[in-house]
Amino acid sequence: MKPVAKKKYKKKQSPAPQAVNLLTDKEFIDKVNHLVEPVCDAEGLELVYTEYQMEPGGKVLRLYIDKPDGISLDDCVAISRQVSDLLDIYIEGDQQYRLEVSSPGLNRPLGKPDDYNRFKDHSVRIHIVEAINGQKKFKGVLKGIQDGIVTLLVTGKPVALPHEHITKARLINNSGEN
Repeated sequence: MKPVAKKKYKKKQSPAPQAVNLLTDKEFIDKVNHLVEPVCDAEGLELVYTEYQMEPGGKVLRLYIDKPDGISLDDCVAISRQVSDLLDIYIEGDQQYRLEVSSPGLNRPLGKPDDYNRFKDHSVRIHIVEAINGQKKFKGVLKGIQDGIVTLLVTGKPVALPHEHITKARLINNSGEN
């Protein structure tokens, strides 16, 4: 028998694993807001605030919605269904979350600059990124926003907080009146 020449096969290289397209939390929230605001507008609702945070059951994407005469469970369900479909289509990557749609409640979050003037003279809690005089958490009466600076009265003294440094702001026991 003649010896059979064996062919050398080059081992096929599998493609390099592709990087998972994860957005930063801020990028994710910005993209969600871009998709959700038109839906809320079409339904006559305001997208008050968007949270994306880790909780005991995993990441939660929480949308706070409102309208002048208050929202109903049906409003939350309608937005949840529409938004869920949009996010499934337009959010790429491996962002994992549980979607919740809620009313802002008594301790309404503040996010948009206009909120700081809208709820002037209400009691608020504000957290900031960089400490001012060793303090990152403030509780006081909101006096408004001007030129990107939120003014708060804390024990009768004004405190100026750059809006861009605020990580969380909420009304304290808001009665729902403007």
